[in-house]
Order: sequence, then structure tokens, then C-alpha cells
Amino acid sequence: MPRPLALDTQTAVVTGAGTGVGREIARALHGAGYRVILSDIDEESVYQLAEELDLASELALTAKLDISSPEDFQRVLDLTVERWGSVEVLVNNASVTKAQPLMEITPGDFNRVMATNAGGVFAASQIFARHFKERSYGRIVNLASLAGQNGGTATGVHYAASKGAILTLTKVFARDLAPYGITVNAIAPGPLDSPVVDRLIPDEKREEFISSIPVGQLGDPKFIADMVVMLASPMASYVTGACWDANGGLNLR
Repeated sequence: MPRPLALDTQTAVVTGAGTGVGREIARALHGAGYRVILSDIDEESVYQLAEELDLASELALTAKLDISSPEDFQRVLDLTVERWGSVEVLVNNASVTKAQPLMEITPGDFNRVMATNAGGVFAASQIFARHFKERSYGRIVNLASLAGQNGGTATGVHYAASKGAILTLTKVFARDLAPYGITVNAIAPGPLDSPVVDRLIPDEKREEFISSIPVGQLGDPKFIADMVVMLASPMASYVTGACWDANGGLNLR
């Protein structure tokens, strides 16, 4: 089967599209010409976005998806194929973010966050990769984190470890899927001007926190969304297994 090139025939599934970076990713992909599935565990959170993007529901649809449930990924894939015939892009954006002191995290806490964040990326990538292999084309973009590279400073070890695992999963899937026209890449943002950072950093510490970033500012979620669009493009066929850093100079390598 010929590899699809026209963006208006391609469909992207975005997890965690209801808030923050996920919303900007969905907006950017839709603006670039993709049909988008706006998925989130809180389906209400994506209704307004769907109306904003496409009131007629011709190019943007909502779906309830819990990333801790592999069955949800298969259901969303099946529904999308039934509606539009195929999926070409998967964006693994949704995750659980928790800030807890190291010695207060129980094994149960650790395992739940790991299973949700890393386990969700594994299940989604595996399920969608089967579909991509049938079509000899696909793009998977995983949202990792600076925390997965430096161990985290404002987040818990379970979150940092899960994001580190996502970086490893990106490499493994990239290596195995490359012969099938499928690329798998990760983006590792540092602190962004987003609701997550608002929750983690108290207002009284915000100025001090921002001053610790070499470029002196928080990252823009819209720029991260533009990076996703770039990696989702048919033109991005020569890069796979890579981690794209966007951290304001907090981690240089």
C-alpha cells in the first residue's frame, strides 16, 4: 500500500488532549491539516476543544481513554478506523504527575505511576504499531520529560522513573519498527508555562524557580506542540529513536 502523504487524509490520536500541552498538540495537529481524535480520561474536558476545532465533528472527535487500560487503546483505534479508515499518528502525551518526597513513596505508589505512565506508552505503542505495520507507515511521538533525564527536582521519583522508562521504550520501538516505515521519537520538555507547573511550584517560589532556568523563562507549550507536528510529518522519515530536548538549558548533553 502506498504511504500516505496528504495530511488531510491522515488521522492523529492524542492522549490527554483535555488540558495543558495535550490541548496545544491537538490544536497544532488540526491546524496542520490532520483529522484528530481528542482522547482523555475526562471526556468532558475535550468536548469544548472539539467544538472549537470542528463544530461539525468532521475533522475532530472526542474519545474517553484511560491510559492505564490497554482495552481503551484498542477501542479508540477500532472506532477511529471504523470512522476514518486508518490512523497514521499516535501522540502519547497523557501521564500522571505526582510530587512526593522520596522516602514517603510506597511501593504501591511507585508501581501505580510506573504502570500508568510507562505501561500506557507500552500498551498504546504496541497496539497502534500493529495497525501501522499493516499500512507500512506510522508516526509515534512520546512525551517524556527532563525529569526522566536528570532524576527530577520538582517531581517524585516514580514520575521521573516512568519518564526515563518512556525514553527507553522509544528506542526499543524505534529499532523494531523502523523497517516498516514507522518512526518513534520522544520529546523531553523542561518546566513549561502550564497547569502542571502551576500545581507543582507555589506562587511565592515561582520567580526564584524561573531564575534557575538558564534562559530565564518557562517553556511555551505551543512550541512543544509544533515539535510534535514536525515529528508527526511524513517528512520526518529519517529521524527515529531520538529524544528532542526543550529545557531552557537545564540539561545540556
